[in-house]
Order: sequence, then structure tokens, then C-alpha cells
Amino acid sequence: MTEPRKIIIDTDPGQDDAAALMLAFASPDELELLGITTVAGNVPLTMTSRNARIVCELCGETDRKVFEGADRPMVRPLVTAEHVHGKTGLDGAVLPEPTMKVQEQHAVDFIIDTIRNEPTGTVTLCTLGPLTNIGLALQKAPDIAPRVKELVMMGGGFFEGGNITPAAEFNIYVDPDAAAAVFGSGIRITMMPLDVTHQLMTTKARVARIAEIGTKPAKVMVEWLEFFERFDEEKYGSDGGPLHDPTVIAYLLKPELFSGRLCNVEIELQSELTVGMTVVDWWRVSGRTTNATVMRNVDADGFFDLLTERFARL
Repeated sequence: MTEPRKIIIDTDPGQDDAAALMLAFASPDELELLGITTVAGNVPLTMTSRNARIVCELCGETDRKVFEGADRPMVRPLVTAEHVHGKTGLDGAVLPEPTMKVQEQHAVDFIIDTIRNEPTGTVTLCTLGPLTNIGLALQKAPDIAPRVKELVMMGGGFFEGGNITPAAEFNIYVDPDAAAAVFGSGIRITMMPLDVTHQLMTTKARVARIAEIGTKPAKVMVEWLEFFERFDEEKYGSDGGPLHDPTVIAYLLKPELFSGRLCNVEIELQSELTVGMTVVDWWRVSGRTTNATVMRNVDADGFFDLLTERFARL
């Protein structure tokens, strides 16, 4: 047995963030979760912090440490997505308010201290929301960049375009300045764009398999998915909606489910039409140095098999 991979999950829950957290909780043999850091994104910080603790308590993971981070992007005003996730960010299921406390340390300082204190090349950053906390950590402590093993992120898009504007995916759009700092940092990046997540539709058949598990976490997840997918079903006319954030954790568990290529990715910061766009040099025409492995394809059935099997462990 190899040692579990050390990870920090940086998140803005979000129903699909909840699914990613649950997948990590269910995989302790492969993943050692050092801490959960929250950021403003899908909903404001007070709600993302609340929601992370709700997911912990739902899964009996009350010993987890949750650290609150940035309540706004590095430079720009905050944009949120209640129109997708509901007022709380976890609409769809009624759960008690969390009793877990957040840690006193700021998320950015936790990220810095953890990367500095763990052996070089052992900590993986798993980012499920805007990259503000990571951008601020790099700004405050640039020495951490070469110590990070990998940053696996959900964000961006190329052939699929955007989902908050025609050009930009939500996580990047909320804080493009932080994204630019991350992509320019030299950290090894693996990117899960909309091109992958739009292949992972929560069809009725797939959600029914999760419902058949019968446990409370599974039942709540079904309620969350049924709420979450309503927006995308109306938007795309599809059976279900794309399940974005669990791709990050699924990649760590079964990288063979995904395929892509090493590219240069730049973040548009200026244009009113395309701010937040991930400019992916898929065909390597720019001559710019590669800085991210951009995934394009995924084994959707294998992904949902993994998700269902792990949810059954909770």
C-alpha cells in the first residue's frame, strides 16, 4: 500500500462541492485530507463556511478542520451564483445548522504553514471554487510554489466556452487575477474544464443508483442533485446537469478516467467581452511555455461508478 496522498480542499460549497467533499471523505486509504479551506464564490463566505461544516456533519466527519478564507476576490467585486445553487448554496435538502466551529487561523495562513511544514512535493491543492485563497497565499509567500506537489482544479473551458459569460467559466471569472497568479506560479496544474464536466450528466438513471444506497448522506445528495440540476436542465435541455467539482477528487483516485494534454493556459484580464476566459493553446500555436495539463475527455460511466461506490461507504 502506498501512503495516502496529502490534500487540502479549497472550496465554496455548492452542491457539487459537497459531492467532491463526500468523495474525499469516503476515500481515506488514498487521500489524507489535511484541512478544508473555504472561499467566497457560489455564495458569500459565511455560507460557504457553513456549508462545508454541514457536509462534514452529515458524513460524521466532525473532526475535520475548516478554515475560513477570502470573503472577496483579490481585486474585483464578488460575483455569486445563488441563481444556480439557491440562497444557501445547498438548497434542496433541509439540514440542521452546523455545530462544528471554524478554526481561528485564516485559510491563507493555514495553506502557507501546511505547505511549508510538510515535506516538499507532498501536498496537493484541490481547488473547487475561485482561486482567491491560493492567489493570496502565493502573493504572501511565493516560496510555497515549488513545494506544492500539484494543484488540481475545476475551472475554465475551451471548446465549450463559458457558463457565466459566453467566454468565461464561473470559478475563473469570479477572480481572474488570482487565476492568473496561479497559472503563472510554476506549480504543476491539472485543469478540469467545462469540456470534461459537461460530459458528466446527472441523468435520472445515475441519480437513481445513488438513491438506492439508502443512507442519509446518499438521500441528501440526491435531494441536492435534484435541486442543482434543475438550472442546467432548463439551460441546456438535458437529462440532468453537469457535475463539476467531484472531477478533482475522482482524478486523484482514478486518473485513468481522464485524458488531456499539456498546454499553455493564459487568463484574460482586460477585455470586457472575455474577462476570465481561459485561453488554452490546445494546438500549441503560440510558442508559449506549457503550464497546465488540460483534460478534455472522461469515462463518464466509470466516473459515476466510482462516485456511487464511494458514496455507499459513507
